[in-house]
Amino acid sequence: MGQSSVRREGTRKRAPHASGAEWDDRAYEEGDDDTGPGERPGGTVPRSRRAGGGGRSRGGGNGGGDAGQSGHRRGRPSRRAKTRKSGKRRIFRWIAITLAVLILGTGGAGYLYYQHLNNNLRGGSRASGESGVKKAAPNALGDTPMNILLLGSDDRSKAANVALGGGKNERDRKPLADVQMLLHISADRQNASLVSIPRDTVVPIPKCTDTDGKQYPATDNQPINQTLSRGGPGCTLTTWEKLTGVYIDHWIMVDFAGVVSMADEVGGVPVCVKTGVYDKSTALQKGGSGLKLPKGTTDVKGEQALQWLRTRHAFGSDQNRAKAQHMYLNGMMKKLQEQNAWTDTGRLMGLAETATTSLQVSDEIKSVSKLFDLSMQFKNVKLDRLSTTTVPTVPYAGNPNAWLSLKTSAADKMWSMLRDDVAFDKNGKPKKPKDGADASAKPKATAEAPGSFPVTVVNGTDGDGQPPAEGRASAVATILQGKGFTQAAATREGDGSKDTAVLYPKASGDQGKANAESLATALGLPVSAVHADAKSTNVTLVVGSDWRKGSVYKKPQINDGDLPEGADDKADCMEVYDVYRWDGTS
Repeated sequence: MGQSSVRREGTRKRAPHASGAEWDDRAYEEGDDDTGPGERPGGTVPRSRRAGGGGRSRGGGNGGGDAGQSGHRRGRPSRRAKTRKSGKRRIFRWIAITLAVLILGTGGAGYLYYQHLNNNLRGGSRASGESGVKKAAPNALGDTPMNILLLGSDDRSKAANVALGGGKNERDRKPLADVQMLLHISADRQNASLVSIPRDTVVPIPKCTDTDGKQYPATDNQPINQTLSRGGPGCTLTTWEKLTGVYIDHWIMVDFAGVVSMADEVGGVPVCVKTGVYDKSTALQKGGSGLKLPKGTTDVKGEQALQWLRTRHAFGSDQNRAKAQHMYLNGMMKKLQEQNAWTDTGRLMGLAETATTSLQVSDEIKSVSKLFDLSMQFKNVKLDRLSTTTVPTVPYAGNPNAWLSLKTSAADKMWSMLRDDVAFDKNGKPKKPKDGADASAKPKATAEAPGSFPVTVVNGTDGDGQPPAEGRASAVATILQGKGFTQAAATREGDGSKDTAVLYPKASGDQGKANAESLATALGLPVSAVHADAKSTNVTLVVGSDWRKGSVYKKPQINDGDLPEGADDKADCMEVYDVYRWDGTS
């Protein structure tokens, strides 16, 4: 099943989990993008934060605690004071940090600056095709992971990008997504995983539609970087969803000029090479990024940062280029944490100005408040819990000298870890059972007799792109009937799913959940496979591609850090291919 960005969806409001981190996913899942400083979606501006310089003085004038002026006893807060205090608690945290200095004494200037930042942002549709992947239900604590697709475009339609990346004759060419990384932030916001797919990897690309309404048919013989030219970032996102079975909440894209601006804003990003490097044109390999660095660690910024991210030949392959890109992102994360970027007003102001002019984002996060709140999801992830990986590949049979194919077994394992929110690192504290079950908790409802409620069985075994296992729904329905679920019946309707799941009607509440859990237990499914579904009319078993045969579900146990060989690519220093080694003298 996919992953959701909506924390505690459908549950009562309560203090956020994840170790008390200060964020609110709902800030960018609801409300108006044009919400101004100090406003909540659908709410009002607290008096103390309104343009014009704040609330009235506590000690005099018309404002404060004087019993003779307020009509209340001295020492008791007035209704106005209580309202003001409540309003302060509700105000967005990002406003308190980034705009407080502007709002005080400047009247509408803070609001105008906020609108200026919003106007800098460019947006686009989250998806431009249908993947069939849906958001998953929250876990037992009401929390869900966050998945963000990070894209680097080679767009040359702007003069600034041509100046940095060359290719004057390519201004009219549609851009390619040469950098693609999925950032997965765990439900508890304590670990994060970054997964790259090399740009020349051939994957199934679904049908997509671009912003002009032009449709591109599905294809299975083109590399993944072509997705950007077949429907924009939304097509790239849809391709990733279809490939992984992971619901992706948002995408963020940057071009050449944006990379330079962001690197300059943070004051340079530390990277390391084991020998000097000069990625130049050679007799056998034309081109090159022009990167020239001495041995050891260097803070790169400006055009040098872009050269680092584009270097491939000197590092030997696209996979090693991804490793270098991950080193850069790790370095930027470390730099931001050292600069207290999430709490220092000056840093935030500079980052906000640079980011809004450098980035293009999916429409649902196209505002400064939502982008900042999104960044807060990453705030508590320590560097030793940020894993960087590249999906292992093999040469593509149709064009082995230029293109790649995913190593299926390795890719499937990584996608499963993402869907199940299994950490890519081993540095976390021991966890409770993944289902979050509390053995001492009393069930809210008792399951009805197995034969007393209908069960629909759906064959979703084509969720991994293979043809469906013929007759699988009927076979599993027969298994259920033998276990007492006499009303179990197969149906031909339904979409493919990578993971087997038991759905129950959301309206049936605790009773429906108890019935669904009893069915899951009978088949050997974990309780985490049970989800509420608004569209279901009765308990529905979707047999996924992870259970194509057998009478009892046996999904391999995957532990934290159990990555396939070759996936972990975190490096302290990059190896340099001998042709491009530089001694610092020429």
